[in-house]
Amino acid sequence: MGETAISFTDRKAASVPVGVIVERRPGVTRWVREIWQPKALLPQAPPADWRELRRDGGRIEYHAATVPLTLYRGEAEAYRVALSEPVPAAYVVLRPSAREGFPWYVHLVTASPHEAALFQQSGDEIVEKVALPDDLVGWAGRWVEAHYHEEPFVKRKRRRAEGPEADSPLGDPRISKPTDIYRAPTERRHGGGS
Repeated sequence: MGETAISFTDRKAASVPVGVIVERRPGVTRWVREIWQPKALLPQAPPADWRELRRDGGRIEYHAATVPLTLYRGEAEAYRVALSEPVPAAYVVLRPSAREGFPWYVHLVTASPHEAALFQQSGDEIVEKVALPDDLVGWAGRWVEAHYHEEPFVKRKRRRAEGPEADSPLGDPRISKPTDIYRAPTERRHGGGS
């Protein structure tokens, strides 16, 4: 994490390895026998493959994997959104696995809420919001500082119509009508009323 904001400005992307802690606990129904949930991130973690960390009754915490958390220059605005929340967060995406005993694998860790939302749409993955450790908050904050540039608001101006219809007070000249199309409706009167 010893990178400075100055070194960030020349780069299109920056990565740091993060360990993903996943908890397995018993399910509450007969249809869901167990629940798998990403719980935490470990910055600069060594490689791991579902290494058991803690067991408490039916709950087991695993260091499931170590994957890169990559920040891209074009996503700086999304990272700014994630860092501005009361608890800055990243998102862990688990995908189904055919591996015996471990039905999920860590597919991705992202700091972009927009990217995480794309994975939530399918319903096949587990997407969990996880608090970002303080040193990763500082690292991502320096990246955003180096790459986020707020776009000034520019109000669009209406273009004036051109040609003979530009000065017509009657609306669209392609529609035949005896009067302005925006007139108030008139009541129809039938002969021999009551």
